[in-house]
Amino acid sequence: MPIRPSLLAALLLTPALAQPADPALLQGLRWRCIGPFRGGRTVAAEGVPDRLGLFYMAPNNGGIWRSTDFGRTWTPIFDGQPTGSIGALAVAPSNPDVIYAGSGEGLQRPDLSVGNGIYKSTDAGRTWTHLGLRDAQQIPAILVDPKNPDRLFVAALGHPYGPNAERGVFRSLDGGRTFQKVLFKDADTGAVALAFDPSNPNTLYAALWAARQAPWEDGEFSGGGSGLYKSTDGGTTWRPLGKGLPGAAQGLGRIGFAVAPSRPSRLYAQVEAREGRGTYRSEDGGGTWTRVNAERRVSGRGDDFAEIRVDPRNPDLVYAANTSTYRSTDGGRTWTALKGAPGGDDYHSIWINPKDPQQILLGADQGATLTVNGGKTWSSWYNQPTAQFYHVATDRQFPYRVYGGQQESGSVGIRSRGDSGAITFRDWHPVGVEEYGYVAPDPLHPDLIYGGKATRFDRRTGQTVDVSPDPLRQGGWRFLRTMPLMFSPVDPHTLYLAGNVLFKTTDGGQTWDVLSPDLSRTDLPTPPCVGTYAGTPAAKIGRRGVIYALAPSPKDGNLIWAGTDDGLIHVTRDGGKSWRDVTPKGLPPWSKIAGLEASRFDPSTCYAAVNALRLDDLRPHLLRTRDGGATWQEVVAGLPADGPVNVVREDPVRPGLLYAGTEQSVYVSFDAGEHWQSLRRNLPATSIRDLVVHDDDLVVATHGRSFWILDDVAPLRELTPDLAAAPVHLFRPQAALRWRASLNTDTPLPPEEPAGENPPDGALLDFWLKAPAKEVRLEILDAQGEVLRTFDSQDRPKAVDPTTLNVPSFWIRPPQALPAAAGMHRFVWDLRLAAPPAFRHEPTMAAEPEDTPLEPQGVLVPPGDYRVRLTVDGKVSEQPLLVRMDPRVTTPAADLARQYDLGRTLAAAMALSHRAVAQGTAGRFIPVDKLKALNGQLGTLLVLTQQADVAPTPAQVRAAERLKAELQSLLAR
Repeated sequence: MPIRPSLLAALLLTPALAQPADPALLQGLRWRCIGPFRGGRTVAAEGVPDRLGLFYMAPNNGGIWRSTDFGRTWTPIFDGQPTGSIGALAVAPSNPDVIYAGSGEGLQRPDLSVGNGIYKSTDAGRTWTHLGLRDAQQIPAILVDPKNPDRLFVAALGHPYGPNAERGVFRSLDGGRTFQKVLFKDADTGAVALAFDPSNPNTLYAALWAARQAPWEDGEFSGGGSGLYKSTDGGTTWRPLGKGLPGAAQGLGRIGFAVAPSRPSRLYAQVEAREGRGTYRSEDGGGTWTRVNAERRVSGRGDDFAEIRVDPRNPDLVYAANTSTYRSTDGGRTWTALKGAPGGDDYHSIWINPKDPQQILLGADQGATLTVNGGKTWSSWYNQPTAQFYHVATDRQFPYRVYGGQQESGSVGIRSRGDSGAITFRDWHPVGVEEYGYVAPDPLHPDLIYGGKATRFDRRTGQTVDVSPDPLRQGGWRFLRTMPLMFSPVDPHTLYLAGNVLFKTTDGGQTWDVLSPDLSRTDLPTPPCVGTYAGTPAAKIGRRGVIYALAPSPKDGNLIWAGTDDGLIHVTRDGGKSWRDVTPKGLPPWSKIAGLEASRFDPSTCYAAVNALRLDDLRPHLLRTRDGGATWQEVVAGLPADGPVNVVREDPVRPGLLYAGTEQSVYVSFDAGEHWQSLRRNLPATSIRDLVVHDDDLVVATHGRSFWILDDVAPLRELTPDLAAAPVHLFRPQAALRWRASLNTDTPLPPEEPAGENPPDGALLDFWLKAPAKEVRLEILDAQGEVLRTFDSQDRPKAVDPTTLNVPSFWIRPPQALPAAAGMHRFVWDLRLAAPPAFRHEPTMAAEPEDTPLEPQGVLVPPGDYRVRLTVDGKVSEQPLLVRMDPRVTTPAADLARQYDLGRTLAAAMALSHRAVAQGTAGRFIPVDKLKALNGQLGTLLVLTQQADVAPTPAQVRAAERLKAELQSLLAR
């Protein structure tokens, strides 16, 4: 909601904090997940054979989740940890309370996130301990001895963008307290898969994989170190297994393999190679191999897919994961699709219950899905808020919508709040945008959504049309998976699209102008991280950089900043007629300019987020210029040493207030980047790929946990050194929205149905206590000074049992206690007066629900000006509060006033009848039963007159007059 001009002027003069704020000043802020509940890429998935219905899954960058009901619902159990990137899960067979988790995705792909080692839980995921192997970065497999939970093997794939020593196979005999490297080839080769011989845990197999991602997108290297190994002495010594398999000369790559549980001498392998790729089988424990199938659909794309599993009872029944999940009943010779489109695509992992092979759990790019009948039916992945987004945009509708392209799942436009008290499946819809792209809602036409490279979606018709400047990609221009597409913040008719050049359209994509030359590098030095692959053909590339970040000025339509994925920054000040290279001195080639932010307060100021992960550099790099790019300063103090920065944004109200998204979390700076501090709060650790400030809200796109919103960042704009030192401070509240949840008489959604969280309904009232207080009182006053509502820290509201309330479920709000502890607190006033006293009416067995009187809430106050008064141990603070009407409601103010007045009259009558009953039960001659019945009728009428933002009907007014007269008559007796 836009901030008022008077407050804007005051905030522009707010002095910056010269150092990080006390974290207690931020403790009242809270993130909420809005969804969508549509699963994202999941590699690790595991079941527990001895515990009915218990399964675990770990979406890449989504943490670890548990289901106890066969995948009907999923609950996160890893959100307190410092990473959300998980590539391996292992439940100890002899003690299912022991779980090991390996971080890092364990894949070779351009949008990956690395991890920080291995974790362990001994209480089924309630608590976790970090064990080590921090520099492995990617752990794709963990193997636990079936009889000893302290004996385990770990496959460390290593750095995806450079060489490192912490690779290969590690063994621990003490539950992960110490690790010994037992299989290692070189700093360019890691381990990717492990398996025991089911008949002898001292015999085990391991696959090594020599692969590396190039600093440029869609580039990859492979070496000669890949291969399959076997140990027969518990992992102490290893010998290669290669007879019949492709070798280094044939370009051997990733190998996925499995041992048949019912016939341990039989092994299967999915082998990626330049020559000889396919499905292989061994009948002698891996000694010799025969290719039994060469179909690319089953064994292709080894960088993404290599999983193969064998039925625990039938050695000829085999499953393979690829773009579909395939099943073979003849030992791998022929395959049929078991699950795929329209059930999703790109499958990574398969778990088969060894005691019931009809139970199969899959990990796919669309999440985790489970069958209990051998693949006839599957659980939903529309119950997992683990979507991977690259960018985020919002529109100006009400409620505003949040947009993004989801990896492997298309796109989404989702409401920031739902009418039913939550954000359900009814509140979002795809918007016709490719999965990797930006989304740009038209500022002038809310039903038109642009996206990708480029398309236009019309919400009214549901149709999507191509409006790209080069539909057949024959113009010589270059585009990658995610290209900047955005409207000018100055001219809503102008839409920009970036490739290796910058395009502009002012007619919705019918025609395009080229605003820049190719802004990428002409010199193409090979970065040091390429290492041993520097002399290979894959390292000899042509010009291939693109504009990866774009920042049109919010103040000057001719000022545009552009950054490339090969490490250049350019700026134009004449709308693209001329460009100046302002690349920071010393910035290494192929440093990806992940995000740019042009200041709205100073045209010479710009911020650049530089992600150097592709150069094997995990350090944060965030640059600032204040002289138009002539000089740049790195401003990263307070950011974590292992947190590459993806995005930086400037607050639109307070100069110097910045927000940054890293590979783990969100950070805030109050002094233009000189100092940073965590703004994570309750946000799970996940890759923050983009963020926007929408009025007073901070909206983030995660690459593994869908969309999140931090409601009302206005307190951050108000923080000053004086405030931090003050014993008490009442923040000026943002305008409160008079929002009324719809009264839906349909059968409600089941409580297990997943839904995003709505913002709090009412006024967000924030205050700061430097020290604990004896008593805190909060009062709401109207424009005439009447106290409408009072909250006190010494009042402890009684817990509400929703099963005893005859009201819609979305009306039920947990009782709030006004806090008195030290720190910043957020208290929500629901914009209602106190609920009138009512008698509980227990329905009889024969009664219909509509026969039971409704128990009313307090009367909703009309829009207008109010005041908030905070009293802390006698010290009084006041702030104005503006209550705004739902902009969709057009009811005249006079009608709302009539509704409010009638509501207060009915509530007063209820209070009077309630008090009279109390007097009657004390011995006075008052008709108690009749007064109780009248109290119920008054409450029912109050509910009916408050259901919607309309004036009372004549019939309701007449009913109110009749009830008032009846009450007066009863009291007159």
